[in-house]
Amino acid sequence: MTIEESTADQTPAAVPAAEASVTQERSPLYGRKVLSFVRRSARLDDRLQRAWDAYAEQYLLDINAREGSLDVREGLRFDAAFVRKTWGNDHPLIVEIGSGQGENVVAAVAARPDMNFLALEVYDPGVAHTLLLAGKQGLENLRIAQVNAPELFKACEPGVLAEVWTFFPDPWPKMKHHKRRIVQPELAGDIRRALADGGVWRIATDIEDYALHVHEVMDGAAGFENVGTLTVSLPTEHVGKGNADTAADLPHADFTESERFDGRVLTNFEKKGLAAGRVIHDFTYRAA
Repeated sequence: MTIEESTADQTPAAVPAAEASVTQERSPLYGRKVLSFVRRSARLDDRLQRAWDAYAEQYLLDINAREGSLDVREGLRFDAAFVRKTWGNDHPLIVEIGSGQGENVVAAVAARPDMNFLALEVYDPGVAHTLLLAGKQGLENLRIAQVNAPELFKACEPGVLAEVWTFFPDPWPKMKHHKRRIVQPELAGDIRRALADGGVWRIATDIEDYALHVHEVMDGAAGFENVGTLTVSLPTEHVGKGNADTAADLPHADFTESERFDGRVLTNFEKKGLAAGRVIHDFTYRAA
C-alpha cells in the first residue's frame, strides 16, 4: 500500500482531534510545491532535436532524480569539488535562473571564458535552443540543468556561487498567482547561503508590480544589500491582471534600483517589452 492510499483510507475518527484541528486550518497548498512554472510538453522541431542529440551529452547535467523529473537527485552536493569536476577548473560560477532561449547566457559565456556558467531552464525547446547556440560556437564553460531551480539552491554548499541572475521571470500577473513568483523569501535565503561574500543576485523585470514584489522580498532580506544607485517611484499596493491600469492612481513611494546591467544582452524578449512601452527595472543585491 502506498502512503497516499494509506492516508486516503483514514477516516476523520482515526485522526486525533488536535491534529484534525490543525489540518483544517492549513492552506490547501500545505505540503505541496508551489512552482514558478507550468510544465508544458512541446515537441522539438527537427533542428532542435538534432541540437539535442548532438550536444546534450556535453552540456546537460545529469543531476535529476530520475528521467523526466525536474527534481534534483537526492544527496546531490553542489560544492567546489563538484564545480571543479564538472567544469574542469576553479573559475567563479554564475547561475542563471530561467535562461529561456539561451540568448543572454550564451552571449555571456562567449564573452567571459574566465567564468563558469550554469543555465537553469525547465522547457525542452529553451534547453534545445541553448544547446544549439552553445554547440555551434564550441563553448566549454557552460552547463545546463533542467531542474526546479529552488531545489538546486538547496543542494548548494555555502559560498559556491559568484553570482545568480534572474532576468524577466514569469510575472504571474493574477493576484492569486503571486505566490508562484520565483523571487521568494525562502529562495533568497538559499541563494544568500550559496553566494560567496560579495557575490550578487541580479534581477530584472519589465513588470511594475513585479518590481514592487522584488523590493518587498529583497530590500529587507537578511544578508543582502541593495547596491543600486537609481531612485524610482512605484505604487505601494499590488495590482493584478485586469486592474493594472489602476496602478497610477495608487499611493507611490521611492525605491532604489540599479542601472541596466551591461552584461545582459538585449534579447528579443526585452526588445518586445520596450516596444510595448514597458520600463525595465534592474536590481543588484550584494551578499553582505
